[in-house]
Amino acid sequence: MTDTPPPQRDTTPPPGPIATLFPGYFALVMATGIIAVASKQQTIDWLADVLYAIAAIAYVVLAVLVAVRLARYPRRLLADLTSHAKGFAFLTIVAGTNVLASASAVVHGWWGLAETLWWISLPLYAVLAYAALISDVLRSDKPGLGAGINGTWFLLTVATESIAVTGALLLGHDPSDFLAFVCIAAFSLGLVLYLIVMTMVFLRWTFQQLEPTEADPPAWIAAGAVAITVLAGSNLLGTRTVAPRVDRLAALIEGLVTLAWATATFWFPVMVAIGVWRHLIRKLPLRYHPSYWALVFPLGMYGAATFKMRAVTQLHQLGWAPKITLAVALTAWTATFAGLVHQGARALNRRGRTAVDPAARAA
Repeated sequence: MTDTPPPQRDTTPPPGPIATLFPGYFALVMATGIIAVASKQQTIDWLADVLYAIAAIAYVVLAVLVAVRLARYPRRLLADLTSHAKGFAFLTIVAGTNVLASASAVVHGWWGLAETLWWISLPLYAVLAYAALISDVLRSDKPGLGAGINGTWFLLTVATESIAVTGALLLGHDPSDFLAFVCIAAFSLGLVLYLIVMTMVFLRWTFQQLEPTEADPPAWIAAGAVAITVLAGSNLLGTRTVAPRVDRLAALIEGLVTLAWATATFWFPVMVAIGVWRHLIRKLPLRYHPSYWALVFPLGMYGAATFKMRAVTQLHQLGWAPKITLAVALTAWTATFAGLVHQGARALNRRGRTAVDPAARAA
């Protein structure tokens, strides 16, 4: 009788955190940067300075991590970029770049840095948006609607409108007719992309069974995408005295801004209801994940956008809304940032134990 050899043990080490870096991690920069802007709007300068510093540091760290991932794990990165479920999450890089650019101008008046970041965002947008979109269109092994689409698809609108948001700030600082045209084009395209994606997502939500694990925080970008549209249009309206092209379209832009603000406001109760259903009714544990920054961002963006819309449309009755929204957004940001710190501390502690204990490392 022949002895059966023992099964071979898989000694391949699991992929490291850089290899599996969450594609949408730049939502951390988006959320932190826009709350810095909202704090500046409310003249809480010290808070704006602190949040801006955190956003800038996070941007540099994440940029380095993405560059290392591209150099060391290009196949993994490409697989994520060409995935229906993950590809558009990379557009947080574009939106994060422009949010940091806007914060640089609004919080510190660093217009040179803001313009540099805006120019950087343009090729990033072209590469990341078209790589994900063309891959999804041309691939033969396409998933069904339920498996393939999620809230990250709204980043098509968020990234596009972020170009208009920063561009309109630059337009007000240094008027240019061509820049006005680019901003109006980006503002309009973002709205069209929102209508396309919202139609697909709404069909998914209302005509197919929804599992708690599917209704993840990026679903909140449904509200964030129209909130940033409000800010883009409001920034444009703020340039009408120096940009004749914008002035000619001011009535149309104001109408679209009102439409976008109403849509963002409409979606927030639905997003809250989904969260209650996930965590209180279906008992899904509430643990930190980088996707939760996609929940914080719409809250901060809604407040900042409402403040700007109120200023350019003279709608003084909404003066209370940005203050309350800032408080809510800051609470959500603090909780999420605490989760990030806690997760990082646990990871460092686990790595320290593994380095000291050879048995733990072998296990």
